[in-house]
Amino acid sequence: MYKYNGRLIYESHDDEGILEIVERDGVRSLHFGTYSRQSSMRLADTDKLELNYVRAMTSWLLFKTTIDEALIIGLGGGSLARHLLHHFPECRLKAVEYRKSVVKIARSHFGLPLDPRLKIIIDDGGQYLRQRADVYGEHYSVAFIDAFDHEGMASSICNMAFFDNCKAVLKKDGILVVNLWGGAYNPLFQQISLWLCQIFNWKVLFLPVRDKGNIIAFAFNDSVPRYSMKELRMQALTLEQHYRIEFPVFLKDIGKHNASTITLLIKI
Repeated sequence: MYKYNGRLIYESHDDEGILEIVERDGVRSLHFGTYSRQSSMRLADTDKLELNYVRAMTSWLLFKTTIDEALIIGLGGGSLARHLLHHFPECRLKAVEYRKSVVKIARSHFGLPLDPRLKIIIDDGGQYLRQRADVYGEHYSVAFIDAFDHEGMASSICNMAFFDNCKAVLKKDGILVVNLWGGAYNPLFQQISLWLCQIFNWKVLFLPVRDKGNIIAFAFNDSVPRYSMKELRMQALTLEQHYRIEFPVFLKDIGKHNASTITLLIKI
């Protein structure tokens, strides 16, 4: 059976709706009942991050070279989790995923390993942080938010209190990475952008993903250093060779789209 211009290899339902896996041109993708891909993996090169927006989310590496404790809200097919486990052997990772069936698919069809460094929590991401922000205060080096359902960004994380809690669980030099959707003129994007800027004292950079509707936000906690653009350009070239990710392009786009705030973080 064919769907979304590919071959449907798996379909199931849970309380939240449909889950489908489609293969096309050597790429396996997870869908939640719509054309949009929730996660993708190239079968012949499973270590490479296939989706543009997921590669863009790794741009935190421009600003921080090591990571010990990381949090992911929204596991999906597990691309980010696999990337962190593969490249950072010292990293301890906690992932919060609302749908147990999604975790099973990440294991069975997208190569998410059983690894003692990875702990998966089945819970609502907003509720989980609300209940544990005090317990895990200043705990994580990097937190990733990529929580979408078939309708858009999960409702429980679309409030200022959630992003306050994100800041609370970050170390003083921590970075919050958020996948936003809908483009710069989307009212929800504008609202979340304002919340991030208010909470993180305008130390926020936005990276629009080329030819996509995603915009990745990077919010920096109070004690991050002020970076040098010259050093960041050199770092981007080194990272590109090591990870096979277009970091120089991402850095160029960060510089282009953050004229009003970039000098708070980067010496041009």
